[in-house]
Amino acid sequence: MPMPPIAQPLNDDELDRLEDFLFSEAVSEESLDLIGIHGLFCALAIAPEEVPEQQWLELLFDGEPKWQSDAEKKEITALLRQWYQSISSDLYNDEEIDLPCDASLELDEEDREVGIAPLTLWAEAFMEGVFLHEELWFAPEREEQVAELLLPIMLASDLFDEDEIKQIRKDKRLSEQMVAQIPELLVDLYLVFHAPEK
Repeated sequence: MPMPPIAQPLNDDELDRLEDFLFSEAVSEESLDLIGIHGLFCALAIAPEEVPEQQWLELLFDGEPKWQSDAEKKEITALLRQWYQSISSDLYNDEEIDLPCDASLELDEEDREVGIAPLTLWAEAFMEGVFLHEELWFAPEREEQVAELLLPIMLASDLFDEDEIKQIRKDKRLSEQMVAQIPELLVDLYLVFHAPEK
């Protein structure tokens, strides 16, 4: 597989610029936040087939933003593209991904106000990326392996009501042990789809 373009992770100023835009009136209230975008980009970088940029931009923004100018559109799109490419580059180089939140479902005081753990937002957005090409992720020849690796993310996402996941959720300690594995599982998932064939 071709090596993804090398891109530097976004710095704090660039992330602040993105966040300001995401919370502006130019963007739908249903758009992803920075944590969600990271989750989506991880899924897109791992995915067995590339998703066109226009498609993931519409998913990320929940439609088309009300751009003030072509320059603004170019700036924001370039930042998002750079972030996506930096995550792809890390996975290609077998580097463990730093999540933008704790790999835990425990709620701190700030989270309690929202009523949802940041990891759940991350995992929901990751699964949105999976759903774009669900049939390719769960192709018969790798369905069992992918389902096993995705289980902690599915658990964290709170989008699934299968009995197995319900049972795990009842065991807080087991749930925390499983979701703590997510950063290392991302590289394993990437290798399922992109490891060179021997």
